[in-house]
Amino acid sequence: MKNKTLIILVLIVLGIIALFLWKGDNGTAVLPAESQIDSGSILTAEKNSYDFGTISMKDGSVTTTFVVSNKTENDLRVDTVVTSCMCTNAYIVDAQGKRGPFGMPGHGNEVPRANEIIKAGEEKTIEVVFDPAAHGPLGVGPIERQIYLVDEKGGALQLEIKAMVTL
Repeated sequence: MKNKTLIILVLIVLGIIALFLWKGDNGTAVLPAESQIDSGSILTAEKNSYDFGTISMKDGSVTTTFVVSNKTENDLRVDTVVTSCMCTNAYIVDAQGKRGPFGMPGHGNEVPRANEIIKAGEEKTIEVVFDPAAHGPLGVGPIERQIYLVDEKGGALQLEIKAMVTL
């Protein structure tokens, strides 16, 4: 009986260790560190913030776009695109189409890595969709959400949306 219990215990421990190893860096995105945001990015944006003004939950999601540029002489890879809240999704839009959604990592929501090359002198559009009803009736009032583009050099370009959410 003791041997059977010991074997079961060992199998459980091995299973837990295997899960930790399997759930390691599996190519999903994470929110950038404060130092990455503070150091900025080589990427630039025509505007870094957009205010939707007053929006109603009953009217559904709202969308805006940001144009992001690589004004250097070298191609740059955007490793990740993430948002600060699961009520907000971002998409990379260019002549080849629309990639995403990129959202908030965690809470069971795996966000894929972007791995998007922005060539020297090239622009890409970042489409941002905010769902004011995502937080339910308690989500009324002023909101601020961030969208981060983390580049291969470790810097992060921060974009922001704002709104006054009503029922």
